[in-house]
Amino acid sequence: MKKIQMTTPLVEMDGDEMTRVLWKDIKEILILPHVDLKTEYYDLGLPNRDATGDTVTVESALATKKYGVAVKCATITPNVQRMSEYNLHEMWKSPNGTIRRILDGTVFRAPILCDGIRPYIPSWKKPIVLARHAYGDVYSAVDGVAAEGNKVYLVTENKEGQVLSKQLVHDFNGTAGVVQGMHNCDASVRSFAHSCFTYALDAGLPVMFATKDTISKVYDGQFKKIFAEVYEEYRERMEAKGLWYLYTLIDDAVARIVRSEGGILWACKNYDGDVMSDMVATAYGSLGMMTSVLVSPDGKYEFEAAHGTVTRHYYKYLKGEETSTNSVATIFAWTGALKKRGELDGNAPLAAFAEKLERATLSAIEEGEMTGDLIPLFSREGIVPQKLSSEEFLRAVAKRL
Repeated sequence: MKKIQMTTPLVEMDGDEMTRVLWKDIKEILILPHVDLKTEYYDLGLPNRDATGDTVTVESALATKKYGVAVKCATITPNVQRMSEYNLHEMWKSPNGTIRRILDGTVFRAPILCDGIRPYIPSWKKPIVLARHAYGDVYSAVDGVAAEGNKVYLVTENKEGQVLSKQLVHDFNGTAGVVQGMHNCDASVRSFAHSCFTYALDAGLPVMFATKDTISKVYDGQFKKIFAEVYEEYRERMEAKGLWYLYTLIDDAVARIVRSEGGILWACKNYDGDVMSDMVATAYGSLGMMTSVLVSPDGKYEFEAAHGTVTRHYYKYLKGEETSTNSVATIFAWTGALKKRGELDGNAPLAAFAEKLERATLSAIEEGEMTGDLIPLFSREGIVPQKLSSEEFLRAVAKRL
C-alpha cells in the first residue's frame, strides 16, 4: 500500500532503558509500514544528555515551539545511584521539568479505558483527568546543606538591590541540616488555571483544584486566589453546561476522588500532580494505561507516556531474558502526536491512522492478548487472557491494524 504522507515533521524525543527499546519497536512494527514518518530527532537518553551538557533537552523543547507537536519517550532523572551507574558529569535535572519550563505548559493525564480491565476502585466508571501544573515549585528549587551553627534566611531585594525583607528560615543551632527554596510565578499559575477551565469546557468536566493553604498560607494561598479570579471568567459558561468548580484541601480532594465515580478534572500543583497521577493511573489498572500531554498556552503539544523507563524490565532485557512490558501508553503517545499533527495540518489520513492504531491496540487487549501486568485485572466472559511478550503484543496489534 502507499504510505500516508506527512507535510510537517514531529519533534521526536528518544529516551532511556526499556521504553527506548519499545520506542524503536513501535516505530518499526506499527508506524513505519504505514506512514512516511517525518521527525526531527533528539536523543534524550541519559548518556547523550550528559555528553551534550543537557543542551539537547533545551534544543528539543525549542524545536517543539517551532513545529508545534512533539512525542517523547520516558527518560531518567538521575539520582546518586545513577550518577555512578552512568558515570555522569552532573546530576542533571528532570528533562520533563526543563521542557515544561520552556513551554510553560500544563500536563493533562487521562486513563486509557478498555473493556475487561477493572479499576482497583470499583466506583470509578468514568475517566479522571489529572491536570498537573508544569512549572516551578520543587522541580525548580535550589537546595543545600547547612552546617551546625548556620542561620538561613529568605531575603527579598528590589531591582536596585535594596533588601525589602529578611525572614529567618531556621537557626541550625546544635545540628546540621538541609534547606530548600522554591518559587512560582503568578503568570504561570494564571496560565495553568486558564488551561484547566478551557480543557474542562471542551471535555465537559467539572473542575476540582486542591492545595494545602491552611499550612502554606501565602504560597498555596496565592494559587487559591488566582484560581478563584480566573474561574469568574469561565463561571457563566461552566454553569451553562452544568459544570462546577470546587477548591478544597489536597487531603480532602483525595478522599473525594476515591469516593467518586470519576468524570472530573482534578487540578494539582506540580508535585501533587506528579504523585497523584501515578496513584490514579495505578488505581485504573496500570501505569502503562495512562496518557500524558503537555499543552502550552500558545497551543504547542508534547505527548508521552505517564510512566517511567521500566528499569526492572530493562535489566532483564540486558540479560537476554524475555520481558512482557506494557507499551500501550507509549503507543498512545505516538497516536496522540500523529493525530494532533494530522489535525493541525489538515491531514485527515494521518489522523485516521492514529485512531485506527488506538482501536487495534485496545482490541488486542479486549480479545485477550495482553502483557502480564494486565492479566490480573482482566475479566471478560468467555475469554481467557494470554500473556504475551513485549514484542508479541506489538505483533498482535499489528495484526489487527
